[in-house]
Amino acid sequence: MRSVAAQPADQPVPAPAPVEVPAVPAPVQPPAPVIVTPPPQPLVEVEPEPDADAEPEKQGFKVRRNFAGSIQLDYMAIPTEKTGRQIALDGATAEASLKVAIDFNGRISANVKMCVACHGVEVGMAYFDLRVADELNFRVGRFTPAFGEFPVRHDPANHRTSDKPLPYDMGRMLRINDYNEGVLPSPWVDNGIELNGTHFFGDSLQLDYAAYAIGGPRAGADPVDFDFKMSRSGESYYVDNNSRPVLGGQIVASIVTPKLTWSAGVSMMRGTYDPEHKLRFSIIGAHMVLRAKDVFLRLEYLTRRTKMSLGEDPMERFKYGPGANGEFDPYMVKDGGYAELEIPITSRLTVLAREDALRRRGNVVKNSGLRSDSVILRHTAGVAVGLWSALRLKVSYEYYDFSDFENESVIHLGVVGPF
Repeated sequence: MRSVAAQPADQPVPAPAPVEVPAVPAPVQPPAPVIVTPPPQPLVEVEPEPDADAEPEKQGFKVRRNFAGSIQLDYMAIPTEKTGRQIALDGATAEASLKVAIDFNGRISANVKMCVACHGVEVGMAYFDLRVADELNFRVGRFTPAFGEFPVRHDPANHRTSDKPLPYDMGRMLRINDYNEGVLPSPWVDNGIELNGTHFFGDSLQLDYAAYAIGGPRAGADPVDFDFKMSRSGESYYVDNNSRPVLGGQIVASIVTPKLTWSAGVSMMRGTYDPEHKLRFSIIGAHMVLRAKDVFLRLEYLTRRTKMSLGEDPMERFKYGPGANGEFDPYMVKDGGYAELEIPITSRLTVLAREDALRRRGNVVKNSGLRSDSVILRHTAGVAVGLWSALRLKVSYEYYDFSDFENESVIHLGVVGPF
């Protein structure tokens, strides 16, 4: 027992503990250079910026594609006419759009859209967007230039009626041949280049702008107005007819909050439309949109001043003679606007009321049914009912009040859906 107790008295034996002391610094020294080595390694990797850029470039080859489209079938009936085709393109009309959007990276994207309607197959868009910053984007190709508010939502799936407001009408209004459509049919598609961008002032205020040069409206020899078929028909080639670009632009200011959005803008387009680039035109527009939760109030006005060709014998060509100064006025003015209120009643039911007008002032050719000052007033009431998923039923009634013809009633029944 004592011998066992004597052993603790001999505890100097822990002298081997000093042997552990050199063993501790020994492993400590190797980590020291290891700790110094990692910092330079990341610095060496971060310094060559091309390597960091190379990774996004590799990712850029994995382009993101998005396919979307919409289909609308609308039946237009004119109960006040025995044969509606004499004054409009009535009956069933199908409108379909197929769009492919491709994002190559954060700065380059492309959009291609095909449309099918009463005018046949049409290239609705085919362009590249080259984004430098929020404030500067280059759009090159075939596109709808920035003008007004309605063209932004011209697709049938994006508005609650089967037809468009009169200033933007394209083929569905009554007396289409007499008035030669609206002020600027929508969508107006053309070749050219557009610079656009957005600048944000804080969280609620933003300013959007656009400036562009396009081929512009077209017409044949000695015209008195645009020939819209030449602008949308591939048979006439998608090229400028007078070697002169048409210039235009838009500025829109917006206030955006979670419950309220207000925007107002002005637009302009001007140039020549005849082959000899002698007949000038100018279009000016203004719009305002107010959204309170899901309720929309839209106001828009357009006016176009167009120079007509008087021809070799104006007395023989036009219905009205010269003015007090003994000369024929070569200008005509076509303007129009609309006010539209859209109110959702339930998640599936939306009601809409719209008042729109179209007016033409100026001399007319002898065989025209119009006067020197002709007006259309149209009153519209409609509902949009959600059916299944995104499929929607559209029903609307329109009453046309003509200054030169008998008043007419129109009923639209359509089904539309995006995909």
